[in-house]
Amino acid sequence: MGTVFSFDIRDRPTPAVRDALAEAVAWLHRVDAVFSTYRPDSEISRMARGHIGVTDCPPEVAEVLILCESAAETTDGWFSHTPGGRLDPSGLVKGWATERASQILYDAGARNTCVNGGGDLQLRGESAPGSAWRVGIAHPLRPGHLLTVVTGGDLAVATSGTAERGHHILDPHTGQPAMGLASVTVTGRHLTEVDAYATALFAMGDAPARTWIRAHSAYEALVVTEAGDVWQSERFPAAQHNN
Repeated sequence: MGTVFSFDIRDRPTPAVRDALAEAVAWLHRVDAVFSTYRPDSEISRMARGHIGVTDCPPEVAEVLILCESAAETTDGWFSHTPGGRLDPSGLVKGWATERASQILYDAGARNTCVNGGGDLQLRGESAPGSAWRVGIAHPLRPGHLLTVVTGGDLAVATSGTAERGHHILDPHTGQPAMGLASVTVTGRHLTEVDAYATALFAMGDAPARTWIRAHSAYEALVVTEAGDVWQSERFPAAQHNN
């Protein structure tokens, strides 16, 4: 998927947990083979070229497309799996795959884990007994500096922005790069939705993102505009905040 995944498991490494880790890694390789837009032989790439249809693909493809349609509806079309008119569900797939990998570990008894998919994280339990996980959020306009530290337990954290890849998120209504924001970090319980909504809020821009997050109490957001202004929703789980 053009990025790096990592696992931080704070539970005792039982045989079941070791097997689950191997299963989770295999799962991510499978997702990459099916959904990667970087691979011309992936089912998504072949679908985008019109060579196959959804019924020719593994069942996960239909599942993801349904989730994408739901995210598009919830965000009034600001999330799109066809940005610029081309099939690309990457804005949801990474979060979905990471959350599923986390669930594989949880089902095997690993209850205190952090699965990191290219900077988007699914957290479970604690980093140590009595200690919440702490996640640093990079400042998009000040390389090498932290914007804030998110703390939590059963929490998903996703950031969309320009720091790593420039203006790569498209406004689905115009097909042009979304402008106005430097980064959007969204938190919630499930990374599948949180990842998609971070992308959508970035595409919306400042004022619509504020309106959307106020209307959806299950999610919190931290936003940095291109001008350097910073705002966060009322219950954003930040330990510190550095402008």
